Formats: sequence, C-alpha cells, structure tokens
Amino acid sequence: MKQIVFISDLFEEDLIGGAELNDSVLIRFLESSGFNILKLRSTGISDEQILENDFFIVSNFVGLSEKHKVLLQMKKYIIYEHDHKYINIRDPSKFVDFNIPSKNIINKSFYKNAQKVVVLSKICKQVIEQALGLKNVISIGTSLWSEEKLSIIQTLSSTEKVQDYCIVNSSNPIKGTREAIQYANSKGIEHHLIGPLPPQELLQEMARYKNFIFVPKVLETFSRIVIEAKMLGCNVLTNRRLIGAAYEDLFDLQGEQLIEAVKLKVEAALNTFYKLCTEPEITVVLNCYRRPENLKEQIESLKAQTIKPKQIWVWVNDHEDNHGFDFLSLDVDKVIKNDYNWKFFGRFTICFMAQTEFVALFDDDTIPGTKWFENCIDTMKVSPGILGGAGVKLKGSRYYGHDRFGWSSQNEEIVEVDLVGHAWFFKKEWLKYIWMEEPLTYENGEDIHFCYTAKKFGSVTTYCPPHPKDKPELFSSLRGYELGVDEKATSNNRNHFKFYSQRDAIVLRCMNRGWKK
Repeated sequence: MKQIVFISDLFEEDLIGGAELNDSVLIRFLESSGFNILKLRSTGISDEQILENDFFIVSNFVGLSEKHKVLLQMKKYIIYEHDHKYINIRDPSKFVDFNIPSKNIINKSFYKNAQKVVVLSKICKQVIEQALGLKNVISIGTSLWSEEKLSIIQTLSSTEKVQDYCIVNSSNPIKGTREAIQYANSKGIEHHLIGPLPPQELLQEMARYKNFIFVPKVLETFSRIVIEAKMLGCNVLTNRRLIGAAYEDLFDLQGEQLIEAVKLKVEAALNTFYKLCTEPEITVVLNCYRRPENLKEQIESLKAQTIKPKQIWVWVNDHEDNHGFDFLSLDVDKVIKNDYNWKFFGRFTICFMAQTEFVALFDDDTIPGTKWFENCIDTMKVSPGILGGAGVKLKGSRYYGHDRFGWSSQNEEIVEVDLVGHAWFFKKEWLKYIWMEEPLTYENGEDIHFCYTAKKFGSVTTYCPPHPKDKPELFSSLRGYELGVDEKATSNNRNHFKFYSQRDAIVLRCMNRGWKK
C-alpha cells in the first residue's frame, strides 16, 4: 500500500473552512482507493518525516518552514493550491489584470519543483502561470464535495423559498460581510444575516432564501459558498470578477442541473488526483546529432502522449549539421550541448541524472505515437524489462541476419527479444548495469551492450511491446522508413560493412562472456 504524506496548516478536525473541507473529501477518497494517508500539520512536521517518505500532497502551507520547503523539493510532491500562497499579500486582485509584480512573488521554486500544482479554476491557472511561468499547473474546475453532502444539498434544493435576501455572517474579513451589508443598504435591499452556523445548518437556513449577497474582498479561488447557494436554487448577487467559479462553464447553471454538473466535476477531479498519485514519472532524453530539424516534431509527439513525461531533455552531440540550430527555441526542460561527439553511449550516461523512475530515449529519426508511453507502462505491468521500439532476436552468435520486431514488422503481442533500439524505455535503476563491464567499442553497439549487461548482472529481460497494425498510436515510431534511411543514417549503405562487422564482433564478445539468449 503506497503511503502519501498529506501536509496542511489545519485539518477538518481543527477548522471547518473551505480548504479543510476540500482536503477531507480528497483524503477520504484516497484512503478508500487503497492509499495509507499520514496527515501532518505544517508546523509540526519533522526533518525525518520528510526524508523517510517519498510522496507528498501539500495543501495550505503557511506554517511550513523554509528548511522543510527545501527538503520537500528533493522529493515528489503535489501542491493542492487553495489561496494564492505564491503572492506575499495572498490576493492577485489587487493588481491590474491580475498581473503580479515580481517583487510580490514568493515560494516560486517550491511551486516550480512540484510534480503538479492543482488549482480550482481556470482563472487561478491563468494567474499563477502568468506570475510564475509554470508549466506544471492543472485546473480541476471545482471544489470537492462528498456524495453525502451533495445529496443533502439536492434534498434542500426543494425547500420553499420564503425569504428574499440573505448575507452570511462571517468573522473572516476577506469574505466581505460588512461590504455585502453596505451594498444591500445602498440598494435599499432588505436582508437577513445568517450564521455563524455549522455547515449543514447554514445550508438549511440558506435554502429558505431566494437571493444570496456575497461581496468577497479577494479573488476567491473557486468560492464554495457561492456554488452551494446556486445549487440550492438561490440567485447570487456578487462581483463575478472575484469568483473563480464564475470563469467555469458550470457557473451559468442552477439547482438540479448544477448539482449534476458538480457531481461529474468532482468525480473527474478525484480521478485526476488518483492518476497523479499513481502515474509513473518519465524523463525523456532526445538525441541530436545530424537531424536537428526533427526535434520539434519529436517534442510535439511527446507532449501529446496520453502519459505525459515529467521532463524532456535534449542531448546534443557536436556536428556541423547542428551548429546553426536555435536550441533555445525548443520547449524542453534541459539542453545538454556538447563540444564533442560522444556518439551512442553519451546519452545513456546523462540518464543517470534523471530523477524519475523511468527513462525513455529516442533516436533522432523516431516519432512515437500518442500512446507509446501508455503501451510501455502496460507492458511493464506484465513483462517488466528493458523495452524498445525495434526488437532484435539474434540467430547464432552474430548480429547480421537477425529477426526484427516492433514498428517495422508490427507484432501483435509482447515479444521477448535479445536487444532493442530506436526507442528505449526502462527503469532508471537498471542503468547501473551498462557500466559494470567495459564495452568492446564506444563507436557502436550501445543497445547490444545495455541489454547484455542488464541480463548478465541484473537478470533484466528485454521485450518489444505490441505494435498492432491497426493501432499506430501505440507505435514507437511512425515515420521510421521516411526519416531513418537518409544519407545521415549510421547504418546506411555507405557504412554498411563497417557497421554490421562491428555489431557482429560485439555480439560474439558478449556471448563469449556469458550472454545467454
């Protein structure tokens, strides 16, 4: 059972607020999904509790020390953002068009290094991305309600409306009770203050009113109370600019329609959290030598994957064909540009720096289908091993004359092979085997050497995932015959004899050293 450490300033047992109610729904969902949840208050967490655990969800974290923020950045964590903790005044509405000056930005690295930052509305996603330049933000477009709470609201929505206007009496100044009263008085609106009351009693009282006046003083990340009022059938008088929910399509709904829409949104949001807690992390390393023109299409195909990579790196071996290329124009996380041609083994070496469970490498002529990573993860579940897009089964003690599987032959099922190439997918921990024995040559055969050493020293088998003819989205390479057969290919006719002679020699040496097929 995977353990998740859930960090927050307060929990539902401490305070019944919007963030705490959201968190309680998420915690119960994750527990019911089989996770062990360790709840820790931000002010009470220890160094050891961070260092000894692997995965965290960070909710409100005002009480979290700077030291602990630094320690968390060495771990995997999700930030569940409730109230603008990236701004020193906690309110983007104080700035024109929500454009936050850099001097007011705080916690930037903490947000940037999160696996994902989950926000409640489109406007919050827009504001935080604009302020911090983030690429890891997801909007779930809702607060979280339990099924029980929505059932209660659904029942209360049929309550007869016997009063006209209400204002919730909140002691929290940012909820704008005083401003709502001033607005009502300025318009000559007779109104009643309701509350403070426990949440269910407040809903019961609000259900009796036709109209709800709410004048927040900050940008509400969603505004749970406003949506609850609308689900109860109340007309809401508010400043839409400051209501996160007002930027969502469901805001135009009311009563029963809104309740059903919220149910679907909450279900989707919880599924999103489940995927974030279970989805594997992948670092991609692209290799650039003589075909820099393929990089943008490769990157687009990676960003279109149904399982997104956490990071994309470009490893550049020096060649005059890439000297004029603008690598800074690429939408990637790292470009490692060398003044030397490290050939085939260099890219495998940089993979040691990846901080993810899985690593994926691609040759520069390889454009994967949108479900290639999904295909690899599904294959890993039943046949864990080094996976690749071009599988090779050797015949005898040489490379030449082998049988091929993968994108070029389109195997319907998983095939155990001796080695793979073109596109690799493997656990980072297996990389250690590649340097447990010196290769025969650094000029060729990194694919042979990796699969051989992993099998010999780690008992790691190699497989080619399915490449069914009618499902190109699962393919490791969609344009191999088009992009991989030009004069730049190492294996082209000009280099044919040298290329295969070297590989024959590498295979023979590996077999003489104990490689059992």
